[in-house]
Amino acid sequence: MNITRDTHVSFHYALEGEDGEVLDGSRDAEPLTYIHGHRQIVPGLEQALEGRTAGDTFRQKVPPELGYGERDESKVLELDREAFAGMPGLKIGLFCQIEDEQGEMRLGKVVALDTREVRVDTNHPFAGQTLVFDVEVVAVRAATEQELAELTDTNR
Repeated sequence: MNITRDTHVSFHYALEGEDGEVLDGSRDAEPLTYIHGHRQIVPGLEQALEGRTAGDTFRQKVPPELGYGERDESKVLELDREAFAGMPGLKIGLFCQIEDEQGEMRLGKVVALDTREVRVDTNHPFAGQTLVFDVEVVAVRAATEQELAELTDTNR
């Protein structure tokens, strides 16, 4: 069966930066699964999977605009240190949840701090990077009615 919209796909991957460093992957774990055509994975990888079948292996370079997007410096926030008073172990590199101006929770990484302010970067860690996916398609089947019904309205 070929990968098309509404197929359930299982695949292993290694995600590499342009320098070849492995950044993420599933090789030592369960394969990643998703329903094709519903924006559950980055667009560049979903496009590359279209039409493939179980057993296919390939490498795909994905530019930022088809991956995790370009870096957006407006997503680097300067926050009062007092907002982190209840957080023990605050240090550079720590990931934390913060609430944005619209009241939505965002994952951010502390990138700088001093006695008055904490700078938190809420860009995706891979934003602005061209990525290389090394992929092995494990299985392809029609998605069940239940799997399709469980998709959120924004993914339909």
